[in-house]
Order: sequence, then C-alpha cells, then structure tokens
Amino acid sequence: MAGTPGTEIREKFQAALALSRVELHKNPEKEPYKSKYGARALLEEVRALLGPAPEDDDEPAADDGPGDQALGAAEPRDAEGPGEQRALRLAVIEFHLGVNHIDTEELSAGEEHLVRCLSLLRPFRLSLGCVSLYIQAQNNLGILWSEREEIETARSYLESSEALYNQYMKEIGSPPLDPTEHFLPEEEKLTEQERSKRFEKVYTHNLYYLAQVYQHMEMFEKAAHYCHSTLKRQLEHNAYHPMEWAINAATLSQFYINKLCFMEARHCLSAANVIFGQTGKIPATEDTPEAEGDVPELYHQRKGEIARCWIKYCLTLMQSAQLSMQDNIGELDLDKQSELRALRKKELDEEESIRKRAVQFGTGELCDAISAVEEKVRYLRPLDFEEARELFLLGQHYVFEAKEFFQIDGYVTDHIEVVQDHSALFKVLAFFETDMERRCKMHKRRIAMLEPLIVDLNPQYYLLVNRQIQFEIAHTYYDMMDLKVAIADKLRDPDSHIVKKINSLNKSALKYYQLFLDSLRDPNKVFPEHIGEDVLRPAMLAKFRVARLYGRIITADPKKELENLATSLEHYKFIVDYCETHPEAAQEIEVELELSKEMVSLLPTKMERFRTKMALT
Repeated sequence: MAGTPGTEIREKFQAALALSRVELHKNPEKEPYKSKYGARALLEEVRALLGPAPEDDDEPAADDGPGDQALGAAEPRDAEGPGEQRALRLAVIEFHLGVNHIDTEELSAGEEHLVRCLSLLRPFRLSLGCVSLYIQAQNNLGILWSEREEIETARSYLESSEALYNQYMKEIGSPPLDPTEHFLPEEEKLTEQERSKRFEKVYTHNLYYLAQVYQHMEMFEKAAHYCHSTLKRQLEHNAYHPMEWAINAATLSQFYINKLCFMEARHCLSAANVIFGQTGKIPATEDTPEAEGDVPELYHQRKGEIARCWIKYCLTLMQSAQLSMQDNIGELDLDKQSELRALRKKELDEEESIRKRAVQFGTGELCDAISAVEEKVRYLRPLDFEEARELFLLGQHYVFEAKEFFQIDGYVTDHIEVVQDHSALFKVLAFFETDMERRCKMHKRRIAMLEPLIVDLNPQYYLLVNRQIQFEIAHTYYDMMDLKVAIADKLRDPDSHIVKKINSLNKSALKYYQLFLDSLRDPNKVFPEHIGEDVLRPAMLAKFRVARLYGRIITADPKKELENLATSLEHYKFIVDYCETHPEAAQEIEVELELSKEMVSLLPTKMERFRTKMALT
C-alpha cells in the first residue's frame, strides 16, 4: 500500500473491518474463521505501525476490574496530546482484537485485549472520544463473563457501563465519537445525528444484556423492566429486527401474565403481532445481511411461539376469573360474581390511563396499529359465559395457529402442551356454563382431543407426559360422571339409559386413574412403599377418587355392591395408613385425608348392615 503511514494505517484498519464483517458461512468449509484470521493479521499490523502506548513501553496496567467505574468515579478529561491520541487508537485496535478472538472462540485472549483496551482508556473514559468505546468494551466483557456463568462479574461490567452512560449524558450530553472515527480523515467523520444513533444503539445493547443477566439471577422484576426499556428504545431508534423484537415482546408478556397484569401483557402481545407483521418487509441491514423472512421455517416457528403466548394469556385470564368467583367446591358463586361486577367500573376508571401510559410501545401510526389490535381483546377478567367465550374463541384461534407448526411429528412435547392448553380452555369455559348437558359436551371435547395422544405416545420415552394425560383424562371422566349424577338427581325417575351412562363414565375414569397408578409401579409391578414427592399429591388424589368411584357404581346386584364397597374401603384405608407412616403426605391432601378417615370409620358398619340384609333375603 502506497502513501503516508497515516494513510496505510487507515487503509489496513478499514480492510480489517471489512474482513470482520464477512459471514462465517461465506468462508471455506474447512476454514470457517479464515476472514477473522485475516482481519486479525491486519489489526496486528496496525498496532505495530502505531507503536507502543506512551506510558506502556512494557505492559499496560492491570485492570482493576469493573467495580471501580461507579457513577461519579470518572472525571471528564480529553485525550488531547499526540501520545494520548495514540493510546486511544491503540485502544480501538485492542477492542477489535478482543472481539475478534471472542468470535474465534479464544475467550481468554479476547478478555486480555478488552482489559488492555480499558486500561488504555481509563483516564479519558468520560471524554467525547472514549466513552462509547469504553462502554462497548465493558459490554463485551459482560457478555464474556456471562458465557462463563460468572454472572456477578458480568453484572458488574454491565452496570458500570450503564452508570458511565448516565454520567456522560448528565455531565456532557453531546453525541460522542464512534470508535471507527479515530481512523477516518476529518472530511469523512460522522454527522452528530449518526454519532447519536450509534451511541444510543450501544446503550440499548447494554440494557439488553443487563435484562438477560437479571433474568439469569432470577431478579425477574428488574429483568422485565430492562427488557421493556430495550424494546421501547429499539422502536424509538428504528433499530430492531421484526421477528426477534416480536418474540422478545411476546416473551415479556409472560412475565406480566404471571403477575396477573393483563393490560400490560395484552399490550406486549398486540405489539408483537404488529411488529411480526413487518417481517420480510424491512430491508436487510449490516447487522442482518439476510432478511428474516428468507428463513421460512424460523418464521413459522416464531409465529407458533407467539401464538402460544396468546393462548397462555387467554387461559390465565379465564382461570384468574374462575379462582376469584368459585365457591369451596369449585362452582360459580353468584355473590362473588356480583361483587366483581360492582368493582369493574372502578377498575376501568382508575387503571386504564395510568397503566397504559406506563407500557406504551411506539408512537404515531405504530401506536395506532397496536391499539387497534388491543381494542379487540379484553384484559378485564370475564364475569359470565359470553365474556369467557370471547376469550375462549381467541385462545382457540391461536391453538390452531400454534398447531400448524408444532405438529406431533417432530414436535411431540410442544404439540402435547398445545393440546393440553386447548383442553384447559374448554375446562375453564365449562365453569362459566350453567347448563349441565352443555358442560358435559365441553368435557367430551376434551376427551376427544386427549385420548388419541395416549395412543401415539411411547410410554417408555414419554412417561411423565403419559402420566399427565392419563390423570387429566381420568379427572375429566370423573367430572362428567358428577355432572350426570347431578342431572339424574333432578329427575324424578332416572331411566336405565342415564344409569348406564353414569356407570360407563365411572368405568372410564377408573380405567385411567388405574393406568396412572400402575405407571408408578416398579418393573416387578409392585406399588412403591414411598411415593416420590413429584407425584405424591396426584397419586393420593387418584387413590381417593378411585375409592369414591367404586362407592358410586350403580348396581342391582347386592353381592357386587358389597365387593365395590370393600374395594372402596381398601383405597380409603391405603390413604389413611400411608399418611400415618408418611406425615409429609398428610399436608398434601388435608381435605381428602379427613374424608378418608370418616369413610374408614363408616364403611365397615355400612357393609355389615348390608351383609345382614343380604342374609335375611
């Protein structure tokens, strides 16, 4: 390369940057890092041409770690002299060498270069020419330590970056230089607008990494706050990739759903829908050379994942309403329903404006588009069947959308979870239905979607999932039987058809509870003396319900009825005996245990009277 040393340095640096941006898949298959190594060689040549840092003819000072960069620790000082300018340019090279080594999975070498970069910049870190580079170096060290699962160290670096950004904006505020500008001639320097855009992007990345670190540390409230700030800033600065942004917004909705903040969750999901709709319509950028829409499978997967988040929204909102309105036996409490109706206007008056402003994404047309989606979805708990049905239909729409991608072939677990959510939507809708026959039909729909799953699943490989489904099917038949008994009780003279139906439902419930209990047996078909904590409550409930089911079989044969009562007693006695020898089990089924004790006391007397009656006849 001909020209002055300054020109040679600039040209080599720009060539290194160009090589660094080459995607790995464009390198030869056997040399995936060829372009990275080429960039590294050029960066090292530039470093040699720049010469040693002024005070560091030996080794640069060791980094004191991230903790010394707290807010207020830095004093504004410009790197003005030629020696200081050389140190600054060397820091840029050390930064790029650090990133380069990390990209080629040489983490320790990458860390050394990034730490050297910080050491060179430390005296000037709050200056116009250094602050952006300093924050970027700390961000990269934060990511590096996070990948090593040294989360506290990662957090320190990232929080230091956040503090430095805030201090700089408070004390100086003008857009700082981008690191690449130190190798550009004056006439090619960036505009203030471009500098500001790049600096804000650096800070947005900082918030994004902090959100991940706080999530890892289970500081969920803080993680959600930083995730929300990141998403909001990405929209404000038009620096986002629609598919990625949408999935992050949908994921954030799950935090709000778990906190029962349904307005916020609805806003996140509505925004996710609108932004996801931009996929493939926004041209590729230097960050994503290929448009997201070029990967159809990923597109359909993300669409399915967002749909699943909507399902959880509808289901949890309906379940929350059920919990707030049910009585002690799980039926609709009309007094509670009336109280909640009276509270609704107050909720609308107090919460709408305040909470909506707090989570708003976007402005102008984008805000209007998000609001248009929101307005079609309720966020207040449904108080009657019609309101619940509206949410059910929305949830069911997204069930069908999710199943388009998460099919049984290839996505077994995901497909089953979607079907289970669909079943749960029917179950909670049935709570709001007052007509018992229609409730039965809803439960029948659940059976129709769950039973085929048992046929398709290999019990050896999907033992836990099999157990879940067996238990749910059993419980659904159990609920249907209770409904049919309640219908029969209202009839003056139930006919043989309804008796046969009750017994059929009873038999089906027994079958699936027994399948569930048999799955707990060891290879020798022996039931465990100690039931694992993860299945203790379901196992005890299954035993209790089997006992109750045997006691409710309708038969005209006295001998058969006595046998059923004996089997019923055997299961009640198992529960009482097991809880005596395993006190921890008693805490899991307090109500069922008390009822079992009563039945163990009452059934022998009832059976004895039955025997006496049989002897007399």
